Amino acid sequence: MTFIATILTSLVSILVVLVGPKFSDEKHRNTVRAVALLIGILAATVSLLKTFTIIPSGKVGVMEVFGKVDPQPLSPGVHWVNPFGNVLKFSTRLRDMPEKISATSQEGLNLVVEGTIQYRLDPNSAADVYQNVGANDGEIVRSRFQAIIREITSSYPARDIYTAKREEVTRRLRLSMRESLTPLGFIVEEAFLKDVALPEKLQAAIEQKMEVEQDNQRMELVLEKERQEAERKRIEALGIAEYQQIISPGLTSQFLQWRNIEATDRLANSNNSKVVIMGGSGNNANVPVILQP
Repeated sequence: MTFIATILTSLVSILVVLVGPKFSDEKHRNTVRAVALLIGILAATVSLLKTFTIIPSGKVGVMEVFGKVDPQPLSPGVHWVNPFGNVLKFSTRLRDMPEKISATSQEGLNLVVEGTIQYRLDPNSAADVYQNVGANDGEIVRSRFQAIIREITSSYPARDIYTAKREEVTRRLRLSMRESLTPLGFIVEEAFLKDVALPEKLQAAIEQKMEVEQDNQRMELVLEKERQEAERKRIEALGIAEYQQIISPGLTSQFLQWRNIEATDRLANSNNSKVVIMGGSGNNANVPVILQP
């Protein structure tokens, strides 16, 4: 309608300039013609601007002419378009939507789940999104995000959502959101749980139980270390005993006396000053006594 109005305005202005009003005063006639010419130029400029559009970076355009949507989206840049149509621009940048949702666990406990979904519009599906969802696509994403979180949390005990199964819940949430939004024309980059708030008494009990379990794990590590040390000492003792059994038959008095003679000989031939007292009594009769002055 804007294009038609500007065209009509231009035509009327041109007609006024060419024919001119029937004023007796030439000065007034020229003034009216000048104003009409200015209006005609402005109307013609607006009409010309309606024949092309500029799609900025990070957006995609959808052309609608008399209620019919062009399935081919307009990528960023300058495009010549039908002046009788209307171009709607949609963002294709990544959007972050945080949500705090009231949900229930498998046993019926009330939870407050804080989650986030990061998604963006698929540029090739912009026309379908406009036709099926509309310009305000955030509402359908939010409603599905809330419904899926409630559905998933209702299949887990509260303790599992709070502790061991949080990664599993996040993985299910991500897959479910992709299955739900991809057919609509959205690309889900990430969806995860940021926090899970439980009833105060239940949360305290879970945290206390987790501390006990951690203490038990630490004790198991200490006991395992002690068991390993005991095993090491047992093996070491067995090795010493086996060594003694091997060398015991060869430790005769003659052998020990020969080793004493060798040691005394090496000591006597060394350059260090010393006093060697030979002899003795009993089992030490042949063991030299070495005095270092």
